[in-house]
Amino acid sequence: MRVILLENLKRIGSIGEIIDVKRGFARNFLIANKKALYASKENIKQVEKIKSELSKKDDEKKESAKKIFEKINKKEYTVNKLSTENKELYGSVKPTEISKIIYETSKVEIKPSMIQPVKEIKSIGKFKVKISLHSEVEAEIMIVVNSTETIQ
Repeated sequence: MRVILLENLKRIGSIGEIIDVKRGFARNFLIANKKALYASKENIKQVEKIKSELSKKDDEKKESAKKIFEKINKKEYTVNKLSTENKELYGSVKPTEISKIIYETSKVEIKPSMIQPVKEIKSIGKFKVKISLHSEVEAEIMIVVNSTETIQ
């Protein structure tokens, strides 16, 4: 299915670009989230007219992403979880939990979908987590997992 992008998207394309994607991806993600339009003749003309406006919006998003990047990049956040004797957690630390911790400590709101742990956090220790703030801006934080108490 052919669509016109309304945003710069990492690994997909840039504003105004006409691309071919799978029908489900187009309908369920790109068009549903207003990131693209069907590539009809009318839509192509419309996007050409508002391309500069879309670029301005994208630049604004990029600027706000850079401000967030400066606040959280290379910071450490601590999580206290229940663990076993061999330092394994009951459950794991999920992106929603990381999002809440960042908000509580830095007062920065980050959607859980932006958070990508390098590997699953299932034990005590330090873990690297990448946060995709914009298609061109990516922050990296450390999550330190401590044990609240061990259960035998």
